[in-house]
Amino acid sequence: MPSQKGRSAVVTGTGGLGFETALALAQAGAEVIIAGRNPKKGAVAVAAILEAAPASDVRFEALDLASLKSVADFGKRLRDQRRSLDILINNAGVMRPPKRRVTEDGFELQLGTNYLGHFALTAHLMPLLRQSKSARVVTLSSIAARQGIIDFNDLNAEKNYQPMPVYAQSKLACLMFALELQRRSAAAGWGVTSLASHPGLSRTNLLYNSAGRWSTVGILRSLLGFMFQPVAHGAWPTLFAATSPLAKPGSYIGPEQMSETRGYPTTAKVPAPALDQADAKRLWELSETLTGVSLG
Repeated sequence: MPSQKGRSAVVTGTGGLGFETALALAQAGAEVIIAGRNPKKGAVAVAAILEAAPASDVRFEALDLASLKSVADFGKRLRDQRRSLDILINNAGVMRPPKRRVTEDGFELQLGTNYLGHFALTAHLMPLLRQSKSARVVTLSSIAARQGIIDFNDLNAEKNYQPMPVYAQSKLACLMFALELQRRSAAAGWGVTSLASHPGLSRTNLLYNSAGRWSTVGILRSLLGFMFQPVAHGAWPTLFAATSPLAKPGSYIGPEQMSETRGYPTTAKVPAPALDQADAKRLWELSETLTGVSLG
């Protein structure tokens, strides 16, 4: 990874992939802001990074992606504090709550946190990103996006909630957003590069924290743990997208081996629904309506 000295980054999520991404960026010399909803976990993450790299410039800022007010407050704080931002990593997320839950604003939890919260966050930070000479926004998708369908007739799963399909929809939405953001930035001359990434299969706590450690999914995760690569390796595609001179605008980066489940970063295959520009435009406009934020 190239030196990141002189560059600044916001990474959402205090553990798992978010932590490993923040750690690597800090070790490379970037100023890193870890954004999450739990101050205690944020403090632990910052302390761990400082222990690994004592000279790091890293701090925590409170951000709850399940609250549009929290997202707006976070954006205002950063705009008041600084003049620019070089890297935004839209990483944090929730996966497969067994029962339908909603955000503070009434959105289905996975859609609201994984996608709409990051859509609004990107909008609030766009003035800072546009002041950077080479800003990048990296939005995390998932191999689950391959099964995703954007159900415009039931986007918030009010009629039919099924944990995995709804999760897949949220991650497909993240991928479509990343691609549409690059198209709009290029067309309007915003000077912001947008990419998407996915970690393959990594040993994070996301599955445990969703269905539960002793659920069927949790037990399978334990028994088949050998199939999951270390979480630090899962962060490689995101770090490549955020920092490599070889990462092309609008690209989708994932692991290279075993159907993109593990290995070094490479160009990932974009699922066909994510290439539908009419749906991407529709989703973008609907997202602006739902969040009350205009991006660009």
